[in-house]
Amino acid sequence: MLTFLLIITVFFVSIVATLSIKKAAIYFNVLDHPNHSAERKIHRQPVPLLGGVAVMISFFIGVALIYLWRPTFITHITPGQMLAVLGASVLLMIGGYFDDKFNLPPLKQLIFPLLAVILVVVVGVNLKEITNPLGGKIDLLKFTWWGRFVLVDLIVFFWLLGMMYTTKLLDGLDGLVTGLTIIGSCMIGFLSLTEKFYQPDIALLSFLFATVNLGFLIFNFYPAKIFLGEGGSLFAGFILGILAIIAGGKIATALLVMGLAIIDLAAVIVRRLLRSNSPFFGDSGHLHYRLLKAGLSQRQAVIIFYCLAGVFGVLTLFLQSKGKLFALLILLLVTIFLSVILDLKNKKNELS
Repeated sequence: MLTFLLIITVFFVSIVATLSIKKAAIYFNVLDHPNHSAERKIHRQPVPLLGGVAVMISFFIGVALIYLWRPTFITHITPGQMLAVLGASVLLMIGGYFDDKFNLPPLKQLIFPLLAVILVVVVGVNLKEITNPLGGKIDLLKFTWWGRFVLVDLIVFFWLLGMMYTTKLLDGLDGLVTGLTIIGSCMIGFLSLTEKFYQPDIALLSFLFATVNLGFLIFNFYPAKIFLGEGGSLFAGFILGILAIIAGGKIATALLVMGLAIIDLAAVIVRRLLRSNSPFFGDSGHLHYRLLKAGLSQRQAVIIFYCLAGVFGVLTLFLQSKGKLFALLILLLVTIFLSVILDLKNKKNELS
């Protein structure tokens, strides 16, 4: 009963926080203005940014309520590590504000995500082993250097940075990142409740994160009344990455939910490098923009992502390690097939 009350409370906290941050963004003129000459800015009127601040505040209010309710309930992340996650999240929001307000160049945008990840790595997280897709576990604590678990540090650093930039660069359609974050959080939560793992604290944190994003999605789904902003889009991937790590290395689960976006991101980066373009400068080459170009509406394109993420996310609840690896391969083939079909259709439209 108390868990249900907690979830309902943070849902309404998220709604109130979103409305408040929306008013603040308008007051301080932190808006995303439409630019019809830029293919990526497809909204028709100025939209408030900084929505991620509302999501962050709501999430950590929920975390604080858990500690007040049952101080010893959360066991898979220490209070000190949680404070590091909070500090890192604040850094992301500070950097996000500056970028939303002043449109920082890509290299300066990178400073705050790097600081956030370094803070978490230095404090440490409870990642001890990861599943070997070919069977068994890989003990990460065997690899030490100068008193640091160097392999753990490297995995956490690149995993969190990769997840953050996946959600950041995916944030191009109304409700896309928020919806995928909800799906990813729920899948980690459900997996944490299975008999094999049974981590009720991770499950509650995951459902908590899904709930605050659901409250925000009410205002972020097409037509969006508020955007996540730079900090919010990074924060979504950051917390998803943290949840996957503290849940015992459930990286495959997050990969399958976000797999379409991750594969598309990798393809876009390769395409930009082959054209001698910077991988940090956005363009309309992402799969979600090509879906729009092929004639789909924003809602239709977003729902396609939701459906694929949901299907492959549910598979993680039933598949073992080798099965998840096979599912990732299928997702790769689906992404390639979808990309080829879209490219052919768009070329046909250009010629007609």
